[in-house]
Amino acid sequence: MSRRRSVSRRSFLKGTAAATGALAVASLLPGCTNQASQDEQASPTQIDSGDATSILDSYTEADLALTQTASWSIGAGSVIHPGGATWLPVVARGDTADPMILARALSLSSGNVVDVVPEPVGTGSNRVIYDASCSDEAYAWVEMNAIERSWTLYGQAFSAGSLSGSPTVLWEAGSDYDPPLVCCAGAKVYWLVMPSTSGSKTAESSYCYMWEAGSSKAQAVVESPGRFGCGLSITGDSIVLAPRVNADQGVYYGITAYSLDDDLATTIDQLVLPASIKPFKATRIGDEFVFSIEATYDYGGLFGNMGTYIGHGDSGYIALSREPFADVSGTADGVYVIKSRSSYFVVDTNAQTYAVLAATNNCLDYGEYPATTGETSTFVTYATVKDASTGSPASVAVRAFSL
Repeated sequence: MSRRRSVSRRSFLKGTAAATGALAVASLLPGCTNQASQDEQASPTQIDSGDATSILDSYTEADLALTQTASWSIGAGSVIHPGGATWLPVVARGDTADPMILARALSLSSGNVVDVVPEPVGTGSNRVIYDASCSDEAYAWVEMNAIERSWTLYGQAFSAGSLSGSPTVLWEAGSDYDPPLVCCAGAKVYWLVMPSTSGSKTAESSYCYMWEAGSSKAQAVVESPGRFGCGLSITGDSIVLAPRVNADQGVYYGITAYSLDDDLATTIDQLVLPASIKPFKATRIGDEFVFSIEATYDYGGLFGNMGTYIGHGDSGYIALSREPFADVSGTADGVYVIKSRSSYFVVDTNAQTYAVLAATNNCLDYGEYPATTGETSTFVTYATVKDASTGSPASVAVRAFSL
């Protein structure tokens, strides 16, 4: 990690400590686990378009075998994100204009929604809770100045639906940096800090950082010379990121699985996409990468085509040639749930079949989306449902399925 970056971080801490008073502030440990300058040159994976198995052409349509285990109705205006095995983070509108937005958590055992951060903890006007993430042991949320677009990321220990201890300031930046993409695993929070595509910092590197609840230190764990190709995904015993690699040769994104067991020091697997092809979503289920491309290129072979791909290495890919909309969930034994425009494909690669899971009734105007990603035994969806008589948003329907 560069000296200039470390000095910048210390300056940030000095300013933040004064502004937040009693709030704890995580200092930054020196060094970076995976630096771009240390990366070996990785060969792009180039596969001919005709060498993949097409799900729609080669698989047989079957009856839906998913079992719905629960369904709940929660307040309109709720957005659910992937989280832990027991709790999922919810960003929801407040009951009044103050606060406009609050951070909650949904219990997957009861369907109850509890308030976790009922109002912004930072000072200043025009502040809203912008995003949230959680595991069963840690909770993180982003507060943003809605006018200036400056933001602060907080983290705190979390258990049984409640925070414990005091919030810790993990990072803070102005509009030259995008609001962080955040996820949690165990007692740890991981987040991406990337320069905005417009502003004065566009030439800077991006970083993935890690902090453990209760600690006074944060750590840079992955550097990307430029923006990461997509967000981050906690899946099984790994986290999947898409940093830029081979920076001296052009724009290449390396979809990479890092081990959670040693704080991302170990690279489990990596797939480098052809030049300038950018992933939309990426995760790892079992031993296979599952990633999507949202544009069609006139080069790049198979991965130059819009769709979702399952596989690793230089052969044996399975493809769904449909526009991608969200993260993919699945099991290590070959079942994948892939969102389409108004439904889901449930793909069994061992039986070579696919089935269609329809979306919730009365939600098509707003869409239904998964609240899980990567390797999981429970697939969760949420959808804003209209009132049948008025056509206005009435509630959010949540469904859970056993995979």
